[in-house]
Amino acid sequence: MAMAVGGKRGVMADINVTPLVDVVLVLLIIFMVVTPMLQRGKDVKLPIATKQKEPGPEPPDPLIVSITPDKRIWLEKDPVTDDQLKQALAGKLAAEPWKPILVKGDQSLTFGDVRRVLKDAQDAKAKSVKLGVEEK
Repeated sequence: MAMAVGGKRGVMADINVTPLVDVVLVLLIIFMVVTPMLQRGKDVKLPIATKQKEPGPEPPDPLIVSITPDKRIWLEKDPVTDDQLKQALAGKLAAEPWKPILVKGDQSLTFGDVRRVLKDAQDAKAKSVKLGVEEK
């Protein structure tokens, strides 16, 4: 804020907005860079849910298994095969057995494609397996 005290005119106060604009632009750039990094797993088009579950306590951070339209399986951001998935899940669940698993399957897949991943999660001794859906 600048203030000029002069002879005839008296006190003149004006607001210098340049620092404010600089801070806002820096924050905008930070949000633009960070926002794409917040998504976990691969980008898939989730099926739409018709019923919504009542909100409850916040579950722990899940392991995300994504199945893309070309039937490739991803554990978080790492591609895995059907054979590797069970071993990778078992390894991660051995360290953190309470972690739930979130399966994000593209809506173009058949249930059989997703069922294989659910079976692998069950064989890896997962305590909780959830299907990812998009709210209507």
